[in-house]
Amino acid sequence: MNGSCSERERLLKDISIIDFTLVELNEYLDTHPFDAQAMEYFNHYARIKNQMMLDFSSRYYPLTTDTSMDKKEWNWTLAPMPWENAADPYPLACETPPMQPRNNTGKGGYR
Repeated sequence: MNGSCSERERLLKDISIIDFTLVELNEYLDTHPFDAQAMEYFNHYARIKNQMMLDFSSRYYPLTTDTSMDKKEWNWTLAPMPWENAADPYPLACETPPMQPRNNTGKGGYR
């Protein structure tokens, strides 16, 4: 692997990082349901993930049916299946720097 990623691959990787964060926060909140700061983090990252998925959908293809913005045709089926990228079976294995918040509060958005 040459270590370079396309913009599509970078965005997919960033979405997967945010998704992992949300799963971890969800598990924490299952055992600490009154932690207001954790709920604030969860809601913050959920908004970021939703925006990233909408951005991805508008640029490439919808990742979920609810991010499909079709008006003339149902493009949900246009997404490549995982096994369709024979040239690179692990497209997200490229090395990219981790996402950095835009400001020191961590609430300025992604990238």
